Amino acid sequence: MQAATKGVTPSQTVGPFFAYGLTSNGKYDWNDAFTNDLVTPDAAGERIRIVGRVFDGDGAPVPDAMLEIWQADAQGRFADPQDKRAVSNAAFRGFGRCGTSAGGEYSFDTVKPGAVPDPDGRPQAPHILLAIFARGMLLQLYTRIYFDGEAGNAADSVLALVPADRRATLIAARETGNGGAVYRFDIRLQGDGETVFFDV
Repeated sequence: MQAATKGVTPSQTVGPFFAYGLTSNGKYDWNDAFTNDLVTPDAAGERIRIVGRVFDGDGAPVPDAMLEIWQADAQGRFADPQDKRAVSNAAFRGFGRCGTSAGGEYSFDTVKPGAVPDPDGRPQAPHILLAIFARGMLLQLYTRIYFDGEAGNAADSVLALVPADRRATLIAARETGNGGAVYRFDIRLQGDGETVFFDV
């Protein structure tokens, strides 16, 4: 009797996700802890909506990705005990989660973040931290969403690390429309126009 050949155990990819309790949308009888609407009654600042689509390396939409954002408030303060500038009783948490639709679409309603200091105390341009979880990926990807037209983009220490010809993949474009400001930020996981991701 011949012994079976031993091989490498397949790695577990990120996802697919069991949607119940991961993202809200009013689909479940559940008091969701995470939502794509970060705006709270006490949140000061400009209300914005971030919209976009997630594409794979072939340019096809990713229908079952999950995105998480973490951001400062409009005054550049994080809802974290380590940020001594934060308002401890503020309801704005700066964290949101959203799944993609069948067409790869996502959206977040939030406030435009203020500038935050880098480790040396220099101001960073307003930005939002973004984590992408999707099938076929062993680990989540991390990137940043910067905003088109921000004067601080030119001096941002992190954005300066990115080759000039790839920085546009980190800039959300402002779209005209009724109501509040809308910024479009499409995410390309691979291929032409691949979004810049950071090794953190």
